[in-house]
Amino acid sequence: MLATIAGLLAASNLTALTPEVLTSTDAVPAHISGRFRDVRGFEQSDFGQFFVFDRRGHRVYGIDERHESAWQIVQLGPEEGRIIEPTAFSLARDGSFVVADMPERQERVQVFTPVGFRIGGFILPQRTRPQLTYRDVVLSGIGSLHYTGSSILISQPESGALVTEYNLRGQIVRTFGDLRATGHEDDREIHLALNVGIPVATPDGGFVFVFRHGLPLLRRFDAGGRLTYERRIEGREIDEVVANLPTVWARRKAGELPLVPPTVRTAAVDRRGNVWISFMVPFTYVYDHDGDKIRTVQFRAAGVLSPSSLAFGSSGRLLVTPGLYEFTVGP
Repeated sequence: MLATIAGLLAASNLTALTPEVLTSTDAVPAHISGRFRDVRGFEQSDFGQFFVFDRRGHRVYGIDERHESAWQIVQLGPEEGRIIEPTAFSLARDGSFVVADMPERQERVQVFTPVGFRIGGFILPQRTRPQLTYRDVVLSGIGSLHYTGSSILISQPESGALVTEYNLRGQIVRTFGDLRATGHEDDREIHLALNVGIPVATPDGGFVFVFRHGLPLLRRFDAGGRLTYERRIEGREIDEVVANLPTVWARRKAGELPLVPPTVRTAAVDRRGNVWISFMVPFTYVYDHDGDKIRTVQFRAAGVLSPSSLAFGSSGRLLVTPGLYEFTVGP
């Protein structure tokens, strides 16, 4: 009996270490997806409509639930109610959404209704530098944000905290999350870059924060912004990436930005509270509410897919870009 149990445990551990390959079960057809230049957001509201954030096209589109038609919701332009040089997008379950963009090199956040009417927005007080990207990941400016429907979470380590929460008028509601020690506290730009991450609200009212650069870490916070736990993200699929992370940077001229390559490309939370974390290499780890890694996933569509964005649709299916694919992820 003991030998049998030991064998089952060994088989279970082997399965846990083997990446699952998930194949797309649906996709937006090519005659629609082909009109977009560079999709960096693909999300679905509770009433079924899909929203597409075309970063290089400087637009937001709608797609009907059956993937039969697409229409423009937000147009290109520096004026209020339009977007230019956008960097990030987030959709609330009611279909309202926010877009961060950079008119005249100023960071701006705008809030829109499902049909594209501007209902709020603000410009961040500091003047930003030219947009810097690395393998299509935004490194300067607002690279990621999360819209809850009533507030906006932004990674702003220069504030002294990991997360800054704004209301829709641009007033800071609170900040939370201590910056991690990096060993580069004497180089402000590198220290801040190693504290940039992806904030996401969780179904239980709390939050998770995934560090995007350097050693990958996951932190979970309760609804009051108090740290619940921290987990180092580890796995053989990313061992080589972590082993080759830079530890020193060349001296820079005044005004130059250091290139701190990202480790994590994107992250999302499903409706059970599991955290899905995709890396610069084409693998995704899933952590449960307690911080235990429960799955290792690789996505396949036309080929192996390295997600640039993840979101969960109203039916629980996972929406992935590039390619506007849908995946049934199971329990």
